[in-house]
Amino acid sequence: MNAQENRIDLTKGSLWANIWHMSWPMLVIMFLNFFVGVVDVYVAGLISPQVQAAVGFVSQILFLTIILANAISIGGLALVARAEGAGDSASAVAVARQALMFGCIVAVVITVAVLLFYRQIVMLTGFPEQIAEIAGNFLQVYAVALGFSYILIISNAMFRASGEVRKPLMTMTVVSVLNIAANFIFVFGIAAFPGLGYIGIAVASAFAVAVGVFINLIQFMFGRWAAIYKRPWYLSFDILKRMLSISWPSAMLQIAWNAGSIILYNILGRLGDASITSIAAMTNGFRIEAVIFLPAFALNMAASVLIGQNLGAGNPDRAEELGWKIGKTAVVLMSAMALVIFIFAEQIASVFTNDQAVLAATVMYLRLNMLSEPFMALSVVLGGGLQGAGDTRGTMWVVVTAMWLIRLPMAYVLAHSLGYGATGVWVAMIVSMFIQGTMMARRFRGGKWKLVKIESI
Repeated sequence: MNAQENRIDLTKGSLWANIWHMSWPMLVIMFLNFFVGVVDVYVAGLISPQVQAAVGFVSQILFLTIILANAISIGGLALVARAEGAGDSASAVAVARQALMFGCIVAVVITVAVLLFYRQIVMLTGFPEQIAEIAGNFLQVYAVALGFSYILIISNAMFRASGEVRKPLMTMTVVSVLNIAANFIFVFGIAAFPGLGYIGIAVASAFAVAVGVFINLIQFMFGRWAAIYKRPWYLSFDILKRMLSISWPSAMLQIAWNAGSIILYNILGRLGDASITSIAAMTNGFRIEAVIFLPAFALNMAASVLIGQNLGAGNPDRAEELGWKIGKTAVVLMSAMALVIFIFAEQIASVFTNDQAVLAATVMYLRLNMLSEPFMALSVVLGGGLQGAGDTRGTMWVVVTAMWLIRLPMAYVLAHSLGYGATGVWVAMIVSMFIQGTMMARRFRGGKWKLVKIESI
């Protein structure tokens, strides 16, 4: 099967057929990523609450280290999708080459920085002393694997932008299966292999991601993508300028979001005797809540490509119709899943912990945060559509406002000044998400994203 056989014209035909073509492979990938995250937390919980708390805390720092990979992939995706919509495959390949080269350079710089300053990073993020050493060891392993993570993220995005969603599906299926199996093998050992203890969680992830990169590099060798390996092997500052004009607001958005999440952990970490329980509860809550984010993030990725390609083909009205259809679908799906988790919160949370205090805190987190899921759906999906259109500045300001002007100040005041503890943090999360979803919907309805110009390569 050649590359052309996996691609369809996303600028014509049935809207629902196009949405389905782009969404279902991404939904499978999201579920696979979710199961990997669940296994990470589950295995950590089998070791100790301290390791489980460290896994959640370090995951937030890990997100920060790959922010530039995600930003580069978003900028590259927007350019590739526009080029594909306009029928210019040569330009799409040129952008993909530049994105991969630039991503590798950035990954090397960040890897060196993390390896040199991981202790300072742990101290600055306010880890409780009980888990600081564990977190530092995790960071060192993840830093070594950072280059592979960058290549995997960016290469998957390039395939996705061209509509070839089955390629990243195959890659991520292998990565996820390997990661899950390696978690148990590397942590607890098998046969003559003695096991590495908690550090095996990070080693398993690094191993699986490296295999995924190898698979994608092979897939680039066939069809039109083979031109990626041809010269010139130098950075095109003209292409990078256009890519980065889209990428930098996305990077700022992710920094604002993930730094804000780390600060939430910091706020919980200052609750005295309740800090470890609260951090573990939010770690568990994030992992459980992630299951209802899966359809939204799959639809987010579909919206990015579909809106980008249709704008490239000169069909802004079709692009807008696609955005609203995808957004409404996400609201329905996430609301239904949130209702199930709300009802069965205690039974679901008990899978992740045997500690009664952590269980009670996790249940409280889930039942409160399920109220905001419809607004999360709107924010995620319409935000993806805006990014695919190149309107990354609009999404950036919405998220920065919701996180830094509403969520964090409210969380601190409720948790510490008014004494509501972890419950105050959960309430602040709900209120800020109501506002974020509403603002994102207004931004999309305003239509300014249709006027964003991305010059041809």
